[in-house]
Amino acid sequence: TEMPTQRNLQPFLNERASGVLLHVASLPSAYGIGDLGAAAYTLADRLHLAGQRYWQILPLNPSNPTSGESPDFSSSALAGNPLLIDLEALVDWGYLSKQDLEDAVVQETDHIDFDIVRPIKLNALYKAVANFCPENNTEFEQFCDDQGFWLHDYAIFTVIASKEHTAIWSDWPAPLRDRDSQALYEFESEHREAVQAQKIIQYWFYKQWFALKAYCNQKGLVIFGDMPIYVSYASADVWANASLFKLDDNKGPTHVSGVPPDYFSATGQLWNNPVYDWNALKAQNYEWWIQRMGGLFALFDMVRIDHFRGLVQYWQVSAGEPTAINGTWEDVPTYELFDALIAAHPDFPAVVEDLGLITDDVLAVKQHYGFQGMHILQFAFDSDDVSNPHRPENHPERALVYVGTHDNTTLNGWLTEAEDHTHERLNRELNGCGAISKEFAVIELAMGSEANMAIITAQDLLQLPGSARINNPATLVGNWRWRLTQAQFDAIPFDQVKDLTKKHKRISAFLTDI
Repeated sequence: TEMPTQRNLQPFLNERASGVLLHVASLPSAYGIGDLGAAAYTLADRLHLAGQRYWQILPLNPSNPTSGESPDFSSSALAGNPLLIDLEALVDWGYLSKQDLEDAVVQETDHIDFDIVRPIKLNALYKAVANFCPENNTEFEQFCDDQGFWLHDYAIFTVIASKEHTAIWSDWPAPLRDRDSQALYEFESEHREAVQAQKIIQYWFYKQWFALKAYCNQKGLVIFGDMPIYVSYASADVWANASLFKLDDNKGPTHVSGVPPDYFSATGQLWNNPVYDWNALKAQNYEWWIQRMGGLFALFDMVRIDHFRGLVQYWQVSAGEPTAINGTWEDVPTYELFDALIAAHPDFPAVVEDLGLITDDVLAVKQHYGFQGMHILQFAFDSDDVSNPHRPENHPERALVYVGTHDNTTLNGWLTEAEDHTHERLNRELNGCGAISKEFAVIELAMGSEANMAIITAQDLLQLPGSARINNPATLVGNWRWRLTQAQFDAIPFDQVKDLTKKHKRISAFLTDI
């Protein structure tokens, strides 16, 4: 088919700028997990004063113990994680007492203990819900209307999952599993207050999030969000839109997601998300995708599309296979999809995660739509291959450079683990660079790149060891727990960040006062 006319979608992404990657849950707070409260505003102030443009965050969706607390495997693609709600604001709004707040304090550690945090925080939230009067609250009603395309399904899903003691909804009684209208009506009638409570909690999350985002935007900051391309089977998204996924008569997945065997894994990676039924999505003119992206573009100023490769061709494996070896490549109607998305959201400020084995068809789509891809310095020095796209001399101007992302170990961890030949190549590249440490020399390498966007993790700015890694995609346990202590948060060397930003001409154009 003939390609549609090319358009340049992201003019504001073309300017040279930099930023920091720090998950909201990783911020310090007195309540065991980072939240949308004081530390987030302090970070915005510090990023602004250091001349940064981007605050990159990781998905804000609810997490759960069964999927290792990964927000990539959430019960909703658009709900916010209740654990990120700032309880102090609920005191200010009159829904909690000072005593309730004191009861929610958790002893400071450098990690999130979800077993402790979740019951304490949810208890406080449900106390607040009991003090909230939804009647005649026009702002709450407006929120429910605006978010109606996902909110009601999410609220009912959450309550049914709680009552049935599982979010694996194919195990629910058939009438609820199949969304029989009478069964849903009866369930909702019986559990009206519980369903309403979920909506109230989401209302508070969104209210706090939009206040924080507005504050950041006033400071000239761009909030850079994240979108996993797949959704979890145990989610309201799949339950409410079952016909858009490859499911069997009992609503279980027939095929699941993953990537085939490669250099990193002899058996590939089996992710086990249900895969999309692209014919069904095409028949509804990609409305589900249009709404999903619209929801994300409302939450964030720009979005990273994870595993972009899977929106050109995806690897599907029959459900029940023990590994990802026996899969097949399947096509996606990529140009139709993105034309529909861009028609609905003309600015479409997206960056694509194009790591791994990238084929010509993926490059063609990237080029056609002008999407910026990613380059990782931790991947730049493994070999003498001069065409390695991660090597600094190969970074194009319209691109995003990292030392490492949330899926990599920290810079300090990488330097500790790297083999001698990797260090030799890196040393040749740095060539006696006068930075205060090898870590900062590598950070300066990123800041000095031709790529117009450079983003550094908070862990790397603090030169933290590999134990501060937030996610290791090769393992399902122990991830998503790292967080800053207050002392570490205050020690992020923003003065040095500012100096590097000025030196490499990345000072945000918004900032006239530095």
